[in-house]
Amino acid sequence: MSTATAPSPRSRHTPPPGTSAPSLPDPARKPTPRRAVDWRVRFALLSLVWGFSFLLIKVGTEAYAPFQVTFGRLLFGTAVLAVAMVVKRQGLPRGARTWGHLAVAAFFLNALPFSLFAYAELTIPSTLAGICNATSPLWGMALSMVALSEDRPTRRRVAGLGIGFIGVLTVLGAWQGFSGLDATGTAMALLASLSYPIGWIYVRRTLAGRSESHLSLTGAQLFLATLQLAVVTPLFTTWPSAFPVVPLLAVIALGALGTGLAVLIQYGIVAEVGPTTGQMVTYFIPVIATAAGVTLLDEALTWNTPVGALIVLAGAALTQSRPKAEAPRNGDGARATTPSSPTTPAVAPTTAPTARQP
Repeated sequence: MSTATAPSPRSRHTPPPGTSAPSLPDPARKPTPRRAVDWRVRFALLSLVWGFSFLLIKVGTEAYAPFQVTFGRLLFGTAVLAVAMVVKRQGLPRGARTWGHLAVAAFFLNALPFSLFAYAELTIPSTLAGICNATSPLWGMALSMVALSEDRPTRRRVAGLGIGFIGVLTVLGAWQGFSGLDATGTAMALLASLSYPIGWIYVRRTLAGRSESHLSLTGAQLFLATLQLAVVTPLFTTWPSAFPVVPLLAVIALGALGTGLAVLIQYGIVAEVGPTTGQMVTYFIPVIATAAGVTLLDEALTWNTPVGALIVLAGAALTQSRPKAEAPRNGDGARATTPSSPTTPAVAPTTAPTARQP
């Protein structure tokens, strides 16, 4: 549950602006190893995992406080990445400044949005939370025009922002005076979606292009987010008197699958087929979240919810579009576009963009 919206930082192999990537393969570059499972299968699995994250949050909050759900999610997600780091012999990043930047990234990309979604789903359906998550690229485009001087608006992207805003109003039923919606829960879900591009822009300004691996930086980031929740959770919650099995399994799955394994799958997809294809998972998340909420949780669905969601996704797609002449290219010759979050996204993008987690 996910999806950043600013232009992706170029990798170290990216040619200067205004030049094209070489058409001949680099003999010094190692070929991408073939995966045992086709990337399309992994793409479908990633879409399902992040799409079901909102259902898992809803089930988890039925028995545990929102901060407890978020802490458990981060704890199990960090454990998965820690195992992956040991297997791949990846160490943690060094330097106090790096850890300081990662702490800020952990707050905006993990601790804050995960907690906001958990609190939001106390009062709003998981379907609405999933659709609110899809507004992240809209927030991101608006913020990037202010915070990133090189990210110039175009008519198409501004139109996408306007269309996306109309989609949000459609989902919320603005013509009915937003009746039947919990304003606080909806605002929390929208703020969670806003948190992702804030975090991504910060990461781009502070951590882009570092020599550490994605796995190393992401593992450290999730570890710091877990520490943040370990401090906050006891202050605002009491120890559960019981541990119902189904909600507990939901929290474990949310962390181990939706926050740990999903990150590893997503990095593999981006490395194999490029960020442009990898970011497309964002557009499947609200569809799967809505289907899961309606079929498994019996959540009500009115016509304006799916229609508004489609309008939001259309606007989000336009905000991500770029003329070919202005899109930087990565070392593979693929356009280095960024994903829209996951749910965005939730991991620190460095030399290649990643989809945020929901």
